[in-house]
Amino acid sequence: MVNIRLYLLVIISLLASQSKAQVDSTLINKHLHKANLKRASIAPLLFMGVGTLTFADIDFIGRADIYEERNERTAKFKTHADDYLQYAPIATVLGLNVLGVKGKHNFKRQMWLLAKSELVMMAIVEPLKKVTEIPRPDGTNFSSFPSGHTAQAFVAATFIHKEYGGQNPLYSVLGFGSAAAVGVLRILNNRHWTTDVFFGAGIGILSTNLVYLWADHQKSKHPKMLNIIAMPTYGNKIFGIGLIIPLK
Repeated sequence: MVNIRLYLLVIISLLASQSKAQVDSTLINKHLHKANLKRASIAPLLFMGVGTLTFADIDFIGRADIYEERNERTAKFKTHADDYLQYAPIATVLGLNVLGVKGKHNFKRQMWLLAKSELVMMAIVEPLKKVTEIPRPDGTNFSSFPSGHTAQAFVAATFIHKEYGGQNPLYSVLGFGSAAAVGVLRILNNRHWTTDVFFGAGIGILSTNLVYLWADHQKSKHPKMLNIIAMPTYGNKIFGIGLIIPLK
């Protein structure tokens, strides 16, 4: 009778501890998800906040002052480099895969996450252009806000940062450096106001951050379980627990 009670006690304890661990894990994941969401929003909101400030007539950062400065110094500036530079981080990731440099995810997963980031970005940018109808500085049309080129550039920069920034910060520096260059060139080309560029940057970062955050959240909800079998044992007046742990 004593042996049976011991067996039942151990089994009940194992089940209770497993249930508690699952509940604690769920609560921890919820708190981590909220904390990660806040972190994912800081940089985009900062860019959008600066973009809002440029509406005001503030020296050095006011969009009117920057526009006048651009016209005085680089009125005839024209380049198509920004049309290609916006995709530079994506081309870098493709090249790294060809060279066999491993990122955070395999190539198929990388492309799937990138595609979803692009879709989120376009789902934000295109409706905003239609709703706001802000004229471009050069007066060619009414789709200035936000900058699609800049949003695309920062989607790509955040993408390479997520995949390779943890391995080497230089990838992040190059990615965001090229994205910032795209924003500057859009202003120098007289195609966008500073407000458009800052908001575009915020949208690009936010889009990729949200996609990766959602992917990590889904992974935490359905983690790969380690199958461990625990069996209580008793023999020669010695009580113990036997574990079977798979090596693969």
